[in-house]
Order: sequence, then structure tokens, then C-alpha cells
Amino acid sequence: MTLTPIKTPLVAKKMFPNYVWDIPTDDKTLYLTFDDGPTPEITNWVLNTLKSFNAKATFFCIGKNIETHRDIFQNILNDGHAIGNHTYNHVKGWKTKTKDYLFEIDKTQSIISSQMMDFSSSNMNLFRPPYGQITPKQGKELMKLGYKIIMWDVISFDWDKTVTMETCLNNVTAKSTNGSIIVFHDSIKASKNMQYILPKVLKHFSEKGYNFNPLIF
Repeated sequence: MTLTPIKTPLVAKKMFPNYVWDIPTDDKTLYLTFDDGPTPEITNWVLNTLKSFNAKATFFCIGKNIETHRDIFQNILNDGHAIGNHTYNHVKGWKTKTKDYLFEIDKTQSIISSQMMDFSSSNMNLFRPPYGQITPKQGKELMKLGYKIIMWDVISFDWDKTVTMETCLNNVTAKSTNGSIIVFHDSIKASKNMQYILPKVLKHFSEKGYNFNPLIF
């Protein structure tokens, strides 16, 4: 079990104010995000589930997965979701030299750009560090390059096999508030929990009058 809190503490957000943790708003809006895809076993299912609730999200994609599953990546684009960079090999920033980390991100960004040539978007500058690991130097260099570093307000723990499906669901429904950025994963590891919790999260908040929007800056 990870020691990462379900709801990011305010003190953490204040320590790194240049990172995006949530979107302050009085509106009933949530920002669903999906890390680690595209993955054949689950991403298309996620897309169909989102579509059934007229929900838009942001997908933080791994470069090598885009290369391997270009058709699924196109499905994400075709459905009008936002795209973010999640490095090429899902590397840990704390264990990676800055120049190597930036290379991973640049390589992925080139792949994303080539796939989005037919999509006009000013929203190609989103980055989420795998595992939430990023050094101050890496963050500074990325912001100089124009990236928005997207963290999270609520994390579901959908990938954690020690966490029950019911607990994953409660993590999201109990902790999410207006403007929360919520982390899910369209990965094989998370697929069982995802198939249980995503429809219920969408139904729960839809009935409360919430909208689900992509991250756009």
C-alpha cells in the first residue's frame, strides 16, 4: 500500500504552487484524467463509457504505447478528449537525469504532435510525471519549455490490488469537490477496478449535476 494520500493536502499544493493540482471554480465541474494508455485491453472501453455520459477527459499517454497503438490514440482524439505527455517509457523522475528525462518527454511530444496534425489544438503542452515524481530542476526546465505540469487533487488507487473496488469508488466520490483533478489509469493493472468504478463515478456525479471537462489552458 502506498503512503500517498487520497486527497492531496493543501500544504503540498502550497509547496509547489507552479504545478496544477486542481482548477478553482464554483461550478460543478470535475476533471477526469487517465494515465498510462493507450492500452488495447481497457482504453476503448473507457472511451465508450465516457461517451455514454457525454463526459470529456484528459489522457496522459506513454509515448511507446502511442507508437504501438496508434489507432486507439486516434480514437481518443476523435472523441474530443485532451492529451497529455507521460514520458516515453514511464520513467521515475527522481531516478532519472534531467537531460534523459527531458529526452523522454521530447520524444513523446514529437509522437503526439505527429498524430495530432489533423487536430487544431492549443492544448499540447500538458505533462504529468509518472508516479508523481519530478525534481525541482526537471520541473523548472519543463516550465521554461512551456509545459503545464499537471498533478492531482484526488487519486483513486485503481491500480492497487490491495485496495477493493468499493474503496476505490469511495476514494473518488467522498473526496472530489468542484474543480478536482482526479487520477484514473487506463492500464491492464487498473482495468478490473476501472470497470467497476468509472460508470458509478460518472453516474454519481452526473446525478448531482456535475459536468466532466478536459483540461484546457
